[in-house]
Amino acid sequence: MKDLVEVIAKALVEHPDDITVTERQEGRITKVDLLVDPSDMGKVIGRQGRIAKAIRAVVKAAAARADVIVDVNIDANETGEEASDTEEPATAADAEQDA
Repeated sequence: MKDLVEVIAKALVEHPDDITVTERQEGRITKVDLLVDPSDMGKVIGRQGRIAKAIRAVVKAAAARADVIVDVNIDANETGEEASDTEEPATAADAEQDA
């Protein structure tokens, strides 16, 4: 999932070299943290969070295929403050309901 988030984010931003994606396990949930340059936050979040929601939807679909639970958080590199709300973890059951 880390690679998927990284490819999507690098296609959106003006400073792709400043992107950092980390992945860690917390119980059954895989947490993916996307860190971008503060000047690129608007491009990754989008108007009213539409781009961030789309990134989460794509990762959720990939997670459903792999039968894993993934949570994506988007932060700015320098400030370290969370820039988006944490969404419910993506599960295979959620993907089936959305279809």
